[in-house]
Amino acid sequence: MMNISLDKAYNQCEEIIKENSKTFYKAFSMLPSKQRKAVWAVYAFCRQVDDIVDEGCNPEIELQQFESEFARFKNGELLNESAMWVALRNVFEQYEMNVQAFDDMITGQRMDLVKKEYDTLDEVKTYSYHVASTVGLMLLPILAPITHKELEEEAIALGIAMQLTNILRDVGEDLERGRIYLPKDLMNSYGYTRMLLENRWVTSEFIEMWEHLAKEAEMYYIKGLQSIHKYPVASRLPLTGAAHLYRAILDKIRKENYDVFTEKHFVTSQVKKKIMTSISTG
Repeated sequence: MMNISLDKAYNQCEEIIKENSKTFYKAFSMLPSKQRKAVWAVYAFCRQVDDIVDEGCNPEIELQQFESEFARFKNGELLNESAMWVALRNVFEQYEMNVQAFDDMITGQRMDLVKKEYDTLDEVKTYSYHVASTVGLMLLPILAPITHKELEEEAIALGIAMQLTNILRDVGEDLERGRIYLPKDLMNSYGYTRMLLENRWVTSEFIEMWEHLAKEAEMYYIKGLQSIHKYPVASRLPLTGAAHLYRAILDKIRKENYDVFTEKHFVTSQVKKKIMTSISTG
């Protein structure tokens, strides 16, 4: 078994977030060193589970193996061969972590293996809790060590907002993977058919349905940040920044005429800088 140093473990976790989520990396880089590194470790955990489901050769078995590893981790075993487990052990020693959130995240990723379509918006929100709100609950004890218990509702709301944003951005990409997260009841109520979706047509019905979900997401962003004053000062800007940078994806899609079928929309570095400057001076 290869032992890896704590510094090296955290550095590897940092590389994972740097490579996979420039938005989160930019926002949370402003945290003090201890918290920043803890965020990298939690992100590495989430990324690994996500990658198993999206890119694994045999995701069911690989997810089962990962869950077994996490069970060993929870029992206090030292899994020294993996940077993520080494860094995460250090995080669990320093913070009052929400173990249930980690378990729920794995449950959410398993949902992607068995459920490819959703009937109602409530089902989509339940899914969003499992794959995204759980991340907020994992990060809460790091971002707000004293007040984290009273901020759980807002963290859940922010997760739902971000996942709805993902869904609205990744319609085409998800379709390629045989997944449809746009709820059937919403599609039906706006008269946007499965055939139109599969032909990747951006019609007025599609735009109205998309905006319905976008407004839902924007409502959750507001709810998610309503208690920002309860966070320590050092966490307020990174968290507000992450929310605003993610929310800006919706405006970017609007500017690109709602084309979510042929390209994946990102907020440019210039716009990110502008957003972060306006938040820090505002």
